[in-house]
Amino acid sequence: MEKYARLQKIGEGSFGKAILVKSTEDDRQYVIKEINISRMSNKEREESRREVAVLANMKHPNIVQYRESFEENGSLYIVMDYCEGGDLFKRINAQKGVLFQEDQILDWFVQICLALKHVHDRKILHRDIKSQNIFLTKDGTIQLGDFGIARVLNSTVELARTCIGTPYYLSPEICENKPYNNKSDIWALGCVLYEMCTLKHAFEAGNMKNLVLKIISGSFPPVSLHYSYDLRCLLSQLFKRNPRDRPSVNSILEKGFIAKRIEKFLSPQLIAEEFCLKTFSKIGAQPIPDVPYFPSCSSPTPGLDYTIVCVHGLCIYAHKFFGGLAILMTTSMAVLFLLWLSFGDGFLFS
Repeated sequence: MEKYARLQKIGEGSFGKAILVKSTEDDRQYVIKEINISRMSNKEREESRREVAVLANMKHPNIVQYRESFEENGSLYIVMDYCEGGDLFKRINAQKGVLFQEDQILDWFVQICLALKHVHDRKILHRDIKSQNIFLTKDGTIQLGDFGIARVLNSTVELARTCIGTPYYLSPEICENKPYNNKSDIWALGCVLYEMCTLKHAFEAGNMKNLVLKIISGSFPPVSLHYSYDLRCLLSQLFKRNPRDRPSVNSILEKGFIAKRIEKFLSPQLIAEEFCLKTFSKIGAQPIPDVPYFPSCSSPTPGLDYTIVCVHGLCIYAHKFFGGLAILMTTSMAVLFLLWLSFGDGFLFS
């Protein structure tokens, strides 16, 4: 802690606290999560160290940036970037009953989804999505934080049974002590979207028992007709009682009114990295090579004859590295294109 000067405590949890500090090396402000591990069981210590491992691998413009961690005097310290804009919960409360414009809600929601996609694509559950864990930077960028109870899945279909999370955001399956997976994060995402639309929690009650009953029944006050049908329909999908009926975060990002906003927040290169799961060549599917994304006006990379295919909304962007040609295709065209890549000209003219 020698290279950090404490400024003030900005949060506290069951095992530790969050402290705003200033670095003596670069004069920047950071948040240090101080976790007392001296009284923890071995299992709890490992969970805290797992948080560090998860955070260290999360590099995305919509995820709070991890800087470093260290253990000292019975405590684990995790250093993160400081988001000067505060959290979304405080931003919602600052509205004093004045509803947000839909454009603002969707801009924030898309960024939350992009962060969650990055997490889920790496087989990780966040498990504590709530407005208090969503932060705004100085320039208004949304960043998802606090992976304190995130869990790395051994396989995509592995289910977690641990009942963890803030009560207002718990999904029906957790309330009923049933298995859950990434779709519980989607329910919590719906709770955040509802909160942005109404400035209130979707499910509220005077005690835990009644809160659980409300969540299980799935009954909540309707969102104002001031908001579009698309937005209200999406919200109803996120609140489907059966987890299998809820869309994945990738499905959400493919919806037209959501997809068109992605390019506002991710660079073309990052869109390629986040949305292109495979790179195809005429000799078959291969892992994505470490090459830059070129817009149509750029020069090609010598020696490369790859095509990167990205699912982006209802369209697929294909970028073939010859002559720097960028092709925008409809989904049906893209299917034909991929078949041509696999089987050659004989497929088209047989």
